[in-house]
Amino acid sequence: MSNDFMVIKAEENGVNVMGLTRGADTRFHHIEKLDKGEVIICQFTEQTAAVKVRGKATIQTRHGVINAE
Repeated sequence: MSNDFMVIKAEENGVNVMGLTRGADTRFHHIEKLDKGEVIICQFTEQTAAVKVRGKATIQTRHGVINAE
């Protein structure tokens, strides 16, 4: 497990941020819906292996900034 985290800022209403599980069967285990200007800070955990972002958002990680469209 890593202590990596990311900051996601919604650039439009209705951005979905979904946490996906670890293990043999990858499933969604948590979903947040953000409106324009809202920010969420996500961290990878024993349960969270990946994060999926749907919608227009700015994502900041230790690897840089990504703009999702």
